[in-house]
Amino acid sequence: MIAAASALAMPWLPAAPDFRGRLRALRDSADATSATWNEARLLANSQGDFTQLSALDQVVRRIFADRQPEGLAADPIRLALLGSSTLTHLQAGIRVGALRRGMWATIYENDYGQYLQELLDPNSGLSQFQPTAVLFAFDARHITAGVHASLGASEVDAELESVCARIADCWDMAHSKFQCAILQQTIMPALPELVGGNEFRLPGSRADFIGRLNMRLRELALERGVDLVAIDRRIAQDGLQVWHDPALWCRAKQEVSFAAAPFYGDLVARLIAARMGRSAKCLVLDLDNTIWGGVIGDDGLDGVALGHGSALGEAFTYVQEYALELARRGVILAVCSKNDEANALEAFDRHPEMLLRREHIASFVANWNDKAANLRAIAEEVNIGLDALVFLDDNPVERGLVRQELPMVAVPEAPDDPALVPGMLSDAGYFEAVAITAEDRQRTQLYQQNREHRTLKASATDLTSYLKGLEMQLYCRPLDQSGLTRAVQLINKTNQFNLTTRRRGEEDVLAFVTDPSCFSLQLRLTDRFGDNGVIAIALGKVQENNDAIIDTWLMSCRVLGRQVEHATLNLIAAEAGRLGAKRLIGEYRPTPKNDMVKDHYEKLGFALISRSVDGVALSAIDLADYRPLPTHIDIMEG
Repeated sequence: MIAAASALAMPWLPAAPDFRGRLRALRDSADATSATWNEARLLANSQGDFTQLSALDQVVRRIFADRQPEGLAADPIRLALLGSSTLTHLQAGIRVGALRRGMWATIYENDYGQYLQELLDPNSGLSQFQPTAVLFAFDARHITAGVHASLGASEVDAELESVCARIADCWDMAHSKFQCAILQQTIMPALPELVGGNEFRLPGSRADFIGRLNMRLRELALERGVDLVAIDRRIAQDGLQVWHDPALWCRAKQEVSFAAAPFYGDLVARLIAARMGRSAKCLVLDLDNTIWGGVIGDDGLDGVALGHGSALGEAFTYVQEYALELARRGVILAVCSKNDEANALEAFDRHPEMLLRREHIASFVANWNDKAANLRAIAEEVNIGLDALVFLDDNPVERGLVRQELPMVAVPEAPDDPALVPGMLSDAGYFEAVAITAEDRQRTQLYQQNREHRTLKASATDLTSYLKGLEMQLYCRPLDQSGLTRAVQLINKTNQFNLTTRRRGEEDVLAFVTDPSCFSLQLRLTDRFGDNGVIAIALGKVQENNDAIIDTWLMSCRVLGRQVEHATLNLIAAEAGRLGAKRLIGEYRPTPKNDMVKDHYEKLGFALISRSVDGVALSAIDLADYRPLPTHIDIMEG
């Protein structure tokens, strides 16, 4: 029991020196400043049990009760927690999990067992709360109430479909009412078996029914764009006794144990972060004793431990194998090492057991500078925020220095045994995703193309020759079902070149596709180096006064400086004119991430018509006088 409980302690987080003393100082200051918020976030990103994290949650809520903290990583979250049992003890873990990721969460919980009544009542507290996300959490006994051991196979099949239909109805009601993200907790396998290893042979087994239901929920979630909080998978790994205490259930109808509540909260928070585009994007790897054993500068190419033939070498191979699989699904890989660059590159080029090769690495930095400075350079080179980096280093001193200098970078505690590193990175959930697209799988190739772009630009004598030399073609087509997943992903994760940062679900985007007064564009760019994939999304609507409002305009930062924004405006203006618009209105809504586009519309010839006290700006351009902006891009259909 003790060993299992420690598995839920989130060991990738560092221990906080004097947690209680720092929490006491935070409480006594009661100062609602960004410095206080940052200190609270540091404490959230350290190891703590249910009692400690609950205390942190209370202090943070008291300090920021009347004002939301400055410098949030994303819009505040309003999460409705709807379920059939007591869920109150889970709230602190969810809020701290959000705090861990720089997000502020407010939570509403239905009265005991009243989730359906609250969904149906237009005057309920839930309706007044207006959530931005809804999490459904049904307990095992509630959801299997119609199942018992004397039922036959056909009766159980019918009950399974009935339960799935009721759950799906809840999803539909919540989404229709609030137009928000929907999360579903898988059902806890908390009921005892009646047969044993062949439980599936008893059709009316409630334990087997839960397993079948969770499989069916996965199918439904995939069909309907619902995100699963997959506690059944965690329980299979950690053990049911850690996640569930039958005595606690009997006393308080709390299905998730106190020991598991912080981990549960992190599972929920990482899913919400993924839906909001807040997951990490880049794994930065140290080299010596991190992806191979030994110091290559001292031990030489043949002296490092890597590959088959030794347990240590094989463990490092597992680390590289996992990093390579992350790259294949869309995570950027980078290297940050205190090393001689020639020695480091030799291993990538010549070591026969290396799985990672130079072409897998988007940014390779090996020198004797401090690692914080090198991480800044890596983030700049791949054009992402520092808070999108995860830095893996075996050296505790280097980890501590990076945490001190760059607290926004995720720096996990690396296990002493490299064989445990892949499991640690997986458990930590840094790279949680809710959808994987073809562009994700091609991301390493896209960054290699960007490197070639920079080489071409450096060799060009002027900007015009550089742009002509790219041989760019921009493929434009209206959004359709085939491009919906990628469009929604971009809308929900693009932060820098995003004029409004409005987050949209699939049904929200489909509304633009099907409304004849709206336009929706997806743009794919190719050049002499290859296909950049879908790099821009634009959504707009023509109002009754013949103004076309650009609701959403976002673009991948990797194509900036190539006149793509000019070509995109030409296409938007043409679509608005086709729908009868007389003016085009662009809106800019400031966020901590999108300052780079604050003057975007003015640079393209729009006139500022208003700016609110919170910085929201509206700019307009008369379509009757609009002349397409010149570019070196060929516009193609399809």
